[in-house]
Amino acid sequence: MMENGNANIIHNQKDRKIVRELAAKYHNIAMSGENIEKARLFRAVNDRKMIRPVVLIDELPWFELNIDNCLDCVCEDQGLRGLEWHFRYWLARHKYFGCDLYLNPVFTVAKNVKFSGIGMWSEEKILKTDERNGIVAHQYADKLQTEEDLEKLHNETVTYNEEGTKKYFEYVSDIIGDIMPVKIGGLSSDYGLGHGIWDTVSTLKGVESLLTDLAERPEFMHKIARKLTDIFLDKLRQLEEQNLLGVDQTYIHCTPALTDDLERPDDFDHIKPHNMWGRAVAQIFGSVSKAMHDEFDITYAVESMKQFGMTYYGCCEPLDKKIDILKKIKNLRKISITPWADINLAAEVMGSEFVVASKPNPANVGTGFDEDVIRKELKTIVDAVKRNNCSCDIVLKDISTVAGKPDHLLKWAQIAMETVNNY
Repeated sequence: MMENGNANIIHNQKDRKIVRELAAKYHNIAMSGENIEKARLFRAVNDRKMIRPVVLIDELPWFELNIDNCLDCVCEDQGLRGLEWHFRYWLARHKYFGCDLYLNPVFTVAKNVKFSGIGMWSEEKILKTDERNGIVAHQYADKLQTEEDLEKLHNETVTYNEEGTKKYFEYVSDIIGDIMPVKIGGLSSDYGLGHGIWDTVSTLKGVESLLTDLAERPEFMHKIARKLTDIFLDKLRQLEEQNLLGVDQTYIHCTPALTDDLERPDDFDHIKPHNMWGRAVAQIFGSVSKAMHDEFDITYAVESMKQFGMTYYGCCEPLDKKIDILKKIKNLRKISITPWADINLAAEVMGSEFVVASKPNPANVGTGFDEDVIRKELKTIVDAVKRNNCSCDIVLKDISTVAGKPDHLLKWAQIAMETVNNY
């Protein structure tokens, strides 16, 4: 009988081989001329010199998309299994739902950073319709009702685990460092680092209480906004002081982030916010007037986002009739235009000044599949940006289900690429 130690060594060698083969396959794609061309298309869009719109599919219902068992992880070693999933995930996206997906040829080990929390956590009930699906309905309790509750909120403490970061860097380098470059990178300002105070408040108060209090208790809601903005700015200060920021921004919440227009740092070991994209969002404000949106979010977003070199604003909230207030944000570059916004109106107002981050309707792939509807939607987007000289990326996202039919996404991708290639 084989000793456990020898068995573990054999398993580990087998697992290493699996990860190395996946890494080599990934890196071959990342170094291809096709991938380099995608980087050029990304930069052209973000630098407002668009060659053609770029197309991506993101936030996928992976529990329905294990095509040909492409996502099955077989490594027994948990550390190697994590690397295996990383490469299988990107390879599966590239093979089946790639469109203009760009693969970063460098493996970046993110600095291990811990945040202490702001002193209050959400309390929620969830409703699931499919146990396999991590996308669920949330109902939040109102925990932020009084001045006393507000006093519970406090600045976060940012702590960098340098030893743990270096240890993991050495671990990854030992496994794949001879196949592809491996480096340590700081945090980038994607969804989790941007100004999203009202997304936070919606989880601490619940939607109904939040909207009611905006109308009935405006002074209290301003106090909340002020405090959360101060907390964000203090967190950003700590990240900068501890040299924890990064410029490895290939994507910023699903949309392309590559650009030549950001100021590059003289010292890549000391990244400043002005070397980065910032992100601002107020999804719940899709239900409020322009004046209220301006007063309660833009006022504070202006203060937060002026730290950054470029800003991407928006997510699911319709912004086609609010572009004028968004223009108050310094260095605003990209604006999210959702299925609930009028792309024709938005493109006309934005013109060549801002990048249109267009979001087609995910419901069109969620149950049935009407090719005519999808072609019409995509053509409307492309015609609008062409007519108004806009740069544009098109990202199908927030896909909670395809009703167990991956072909919906494969067909959508084919139609979308045909549309933009005829731009």
